[in-house]
Amino acid sequence: MIEELDRFKKDLSETGRNARQFSRIMDGLRAKAKLVEGVELETGGHLRVDLYTSEHMKCMPPELRGDSGDNRILAVALDVKSRSDSAVILVTKDTNLRIKADVVGLTAQDYESDKVSIEELYSGTAEVHLSPEDIDLFYSQGFLSLEEDFLSNQGLTLVDADNPSHTALARYNRALRQAVPLLRVPKDGLWGIHSRNREQQFAIDILLNEDIQLVTLVGKAGTGKTLLAIAAGLFKSADEGQYSRLLVSRPVFPMGRDLGFLPGDIEEKLSPWMQPIFDNVELLLGGVEEGGKRKRGYKELVDLGILEIEPLTYIRGRSIPKQYMIVDEAQNLTPHEIKTIVTRAGEGTKIILTGDPYQIDNPYIDSSSNGLTYVVEKFKGEDIAGHVTLSKGERSPLAELAANLL
Repeated sequence: MIEELDRFKKDLSETGRNARQFSRIMDGLRAKAKLVEGVELETGGHLRVDLYTSEHMKCMPPELRGDSGDNRILAVALDVKSRSDSAVILVTKDTNLRIKADVVGLTAQDYESDKVSIEELYSGTAEVHLSPEDIDLFYSQGFLSLEEDFLSNQGLTLVDADNPSHTALARYNRALRQAVPLLRVPKDGLWGIHSRNREQQFAIDILLNEDIQLVTLVGKAGTGKTLLAIAAGLFKSADEGQYSRLLVSRPVFPMGRDLGFLPGDIEEKLSPWMQPIFDNVELLLGGVEEGGKRKRGYKELVDLGILEIEPLTYIRGRSIPKQYMIVDEAQNLTPHEIKTIVTRAGEGTKIILTGDPYQIDNPYIDSSSNGLTYVVEKFKGEDIAGHVTLSKGERSPLAELAANLL
């Protein structure tokens, strides 16, 4: 394993950074005691480095005696098991290695400290069944004290227990233990965009709320995550001037086979990756006016300093103050990468993370271990964070049917 890490130590990727950090930790432990004899850890436990020799491979089945890193790890683990009176468990995120371990009789487990069950992911919404008088009281006085406790900024549907069609939408203020009305949206919407369902209303509310500095929107394709976020960002930046500009970014991961290096300067190289963002902005701008004259495009917003679109590659080390920052396709980021992004937020900055945990292109994470679901779980209930899971597709009947059937 040490030799494998040595191959990655010069990489500029997440793997390279982790390899270098692990090496620094091991070097610090080496100063305390000999690693081959074992080092007592401050948090409990005993760490020892075992050296692989050709003798270890003799305990392996003939089919698994190939000289690969995985087989060496299995061989050493089997040797430890043969010499130990205690249970020996191999912990690895490599699915195939866990399968091999099971074949040779080793107990193997996934590393689950950063796992979030997608089926149990916090939805950000809830229903509250009340009396008709309580619903009317909410409308008349503009708030309603609740006996039941909810998480901060959770979207609540107040439902009349006698008449389910009599409802009200609210956001939970945990400090006051009250349901408060959602923020009002201009009559002409956010750059022409209006909510089409209840979840989108909750999403718009937290996107516009300046007290909520971190917003996460999770949902399948076509639920309006990115479009709503960009519309709210343009409204708060260009119309109200609450933020100096709208910054939109996304990780660079291809779907399917990579096309390789792209020609041109940095703008031309990034254009294919950022095209979904351009499409959403063009939709908000209205495309073509009557008479065939084209309205202003996203490039004009960029030239005016209202909009900036860039990849996440260069975000490390930056400080981003007073900006409305949207990170699209955040499900392709690791928890560490999400932390790097969120810690870039300067004074007055609002960060929105959007994505679909079921559409992951990063080969090193899955629907349970990606950074988006991780941050949803870690920040739920925080006063400065809000989350909504969008479930109803609104892109088109075809897109909605495809998302459900395919």
